[in-house]
Amino acid sequence: MSKLYIIPTPVGNLGDITHRAVEVLRKVDFLLAEDTRKTGILLKHLGMQIKMYPHHSFNEHKTLENIIEKLLSGSVAGLVSDAGTPSVSDPGFLLVRECIKNSIEIECLPGATAFVPALVLSGLPSERFCFEGFLPVKKGRKIRLESLKEETRTMIFYEAPHKLLKTLEDLAETFGPDRQASVSREISKIHEETIRGSLQEIITYYQTHTLKGEISLVVAGR
Repeated sequence: MSKLYIIPTPVGNLGDITHRAVEVLRKVDFLLAEDTRKTGILLKHLGMQIKMYPHHSFNEHKTLENIIEKLLSGSVAGLVSDAGTPSVSDPGFLLVRECIKNSIEIECLPGATAFVPALVLSGLPSERFCFEGFLPVKKGRKIRLESLKEETRTMIFYEAPHKLLKTLEDLAETFGPDRQASVSREISKIHEETIRGSLQEIITYYQTHTLKGEISLVVAGR
């Protein structure tokens, strides 16, 4: 029977993959991977060989029809991103929507998502929060930040290492330099680190410290 499995993968430590995810990987006909090279490392770690097709933000519109055809023919597919749960700031939404339109069964496994441990580690209020993902790089960036100026919930962002300082500076300019925040990087890896303080304090820290790895930025609400 046609089916699409949404399979979360570790955000860092490969040992974090769930037993159920491993069981599902064993029964899929093929995998849709954001980066087949990175997924290949995980599969090698698990001792598996699975046929893979690239499925990322640059080709997902073009490949969608072909994937749906494979699923409608009775295939069982798995969707994975480089790390964490697909469709959360990663490719996946378009495919899920198209599967729903074509009455293809979908099952999303619970698993890793970087922003949850980052939120917990921040020490900021976690009973109510909003996930903003990646901020626009240019167009719409200032408007998005202004729209969040009066947000009272804790806010969570993803950011690339080479863009973090600029984002912190933009946040400090919009929210004020004293707004409390937290930066978590390399979650579950050997060099995991969480830096907490005001936006200005974190800016000062990263002006003199090397910044590498996947980053989750948590900012207090107003």
